[in-house]
Amino acid sequence: MERDDTQILERHGVQPSAQRVAVARYVLHTDRHPSADEVWRRVKTDFPQIARATVYNTLNLFVEKGLLRQFAMAEGHLVYDPNVTDHHHLIDDETGAIHDVPWDSVGISKPPDVEGYDVREYQVIMRGVKRHR
Repeated sequence: MERDDTQILERHGVQPSAQRVAVARYVLHTDRHPSADEVWRRVKTDFPQIARATVYNTLNLFVEKGLLRQFAMAEGHLVYDPNVTDHHHLIDDETGAIHDVPWDSVGISKPPDVEGYDVREYQVIMRGVKRHR
């Protein structure tokens, strides 16, 4: 997988380093929406010498290069999403897990008209609990 991650980084104009590949190995292939600290803790298990600042800087670079999207799911809580296609999110109130929701499953036909603004992007964030049957 490391070779593929190196190629992915290169295709997006990111100079691969051991630290960047270690971050990519986790964050580009997870179905979770981890915070920077979660990424750092996870990567640190395989790459113990990696600094927290390196992970933060790498995540910001990946966002800048279009490899990740960054979302504020709650006040002061940023998460990273490797799914860079348009989609919405559902936050499970019981577990805190964030799930991707296909774009077409939410009935919004056009961006909202907000007076005085040109809307660049939008998404719906839903919250709920899993039905127990």
